[in-house]
Parts: sequence; C-alpha cells; structure tokens
Amino acid sequence: MRFAFKTSPQNTTWPDLLAVWAAADDIDIFESGFTFDHFYPVTGGPSTGPCLEGWTTLTALAQATKRLRLGTMVTGIHHRHPAVLANMAAALDIISNGRLELGIGAGWNEEESHAYGIELGSLKERFDRFEEACEVLTSLLSRDTTTFDGHYYHLDTARNEPKGPQRPHPPITIAGKGEKRTLRLVARYAQRWDFGDGTDVTEFARKRDVLGAHCADIGRNPHDITLCAHLRLESDRNYGNIVEQAAALEPEGLGLAVIYLDPPHDPAMLEPLATAIQASDLLRQSTAWD
Repeated sequence: MRFAFKTSPQNTTWPDLLAVWAAADDIDIFESGFTFDHFYPVTGGPSTGPCLEGWTTLTALAQATKRLRLGTMVTGIHHRHPAVLANMAAALDIISNGRLELGIGAGWNEEESHAYGIELGSLKERFDRFEEACEVLTSLLSRDTTTFDGHYYHLDTARNEPKGPQRPHPPITIAGKGEKRTLRLVARYAQRWDFGDGTDVTEFARKRDVLGAHCADIGRNPHDITLCAHLRLESDRNYGNIVEQAAALEPEGLGLAVIYLDPPHDPAMLEPLATAIQASDLLRQSTAWD
C-alpha cells in the first residue's frame, strides 16, 4: 500500500498550505499530495469561507516541491473545456518534471456552479458530457491531432503541444461510485479509481467487484487500476485511527490511501503520522485483486 495526503485549499492560508507540502516533500512515506477543484469551501464550515483556486495552487506547489507526485482529487470537468484542461495538464506535467496525476470527475456542486453561471446539468447530462470529455482529454494528451464531433464538444484537427514527459499521458484518476457509468468509464479510461470516503469497507469491496466486471467486459486487466480511498485525519490527530482504517481496506485491494488533512494545516502533524504508518505493516502493495 502507498500513502498520499490531501490539503484542500479551503479555510486556510497559502503559507500554511505551502509549509505542509514543503515538509511532506522530505518524508518518503508520502508518495503524492492532492488539492481539490472547487471555488467555494465544501467541508468544515460555511461555503462563504476562503478558498484558493486548485490548479493555480497546484502549479505553485509543483515549483515548491521536487519529489511528490501531485494532482487535483478531482477536477470538475464542467469547469473548463477539456481542450483547455488538456493544455493545462500537459504544461503542468512539464513544469513538474512528470509528476502530475490528472484527477477528473463529472462535477456535482450545484451551489458554486449556479453562483458562477457554469452549467452543471442533470445527472445524465453531466455523465454524457464527462464521457465525451474523457475521450477528448486522452486524445489531446496522447495524439498528434484530435478531431471530435460530439454533442458537447467539437474539435477539428486540434493540437496540444508540447506534450508532457509521461506517456501516453499523465495517470488519470476518475472519482465516483456509480456502477453503470462511472465505474465503466474508470475501466475504460483511468489508471486510478477514487472511491472517496473509505469508512465503508463493505461498499468499497462491492464497488471494486463491479469495476472488475467492467474491466472483464472490455478485456482490461483490473491490476492496471490503482484503488484509492480517502481517510480523514480529524482535528484530534488520532494517527492510530488512520492506520486502522487503512488496515481494514488493505485486504480489499486498497493501493493508495489518501489522508485528508483538515485545517488548520500544520506541518508538525506529518512526522507522527509517518511514524504511525511506518510502525504498521501496511507499506506493501495490496494483492486483493488476485
């Protein structure tokens, strides 16, 4: 099992956020770090609080670190045209020297979408648009030119140069639990699947099996997909609880535990967290797909 952390840039300050990432970059236990892609805070208080834009923050963090892989967990696809996002991803993959993890999702936050006049649409419309966006993104990130004629997106011999060092493209993480569409798209496009809150072990295992069935339908090896889940480090900093949650999910195939660090963001929490993980026997690759 591998470990990552997530510092959503909400209800915090840039110096505090930066301090955590700078410290984590020197702690090998943490493979990667993540932000989110929202314009309003979505947890831990009212939505009127401060919130730094995720991709801008991520680009700055890429320059402030040397080792950590990094990404958004995840980008709401309706926030940007996928051709724009593909250019952003390629540029950040170059800037970070091949450390980008590209997280994407269909979008869900009605409050911020309505406030900004960004069309979210019905659930069906969100996933119709998301499916088109997945094809557009992967093509622009890996092919010389892309021509696409869909309902939401139209591209005519479109180029995206230069491409990043990761080939055919940065690893794609798709978040969500929907069995009919989300997990089918994970099987088709993703290298990582984000289950979200990892407290329900039974549901995690069931969704894993559904994903495995979708992989079988298209002849894909499910071992090619890393299973991720979020474990939240609450303000009481119960590091043992994180280890217990990860240990419960490990037999079910969890490959990447993403530890959600609530504000106030303090780098002092990282060393005892890493020590607790190091003392466990979790630093090995899960084999529950076998």
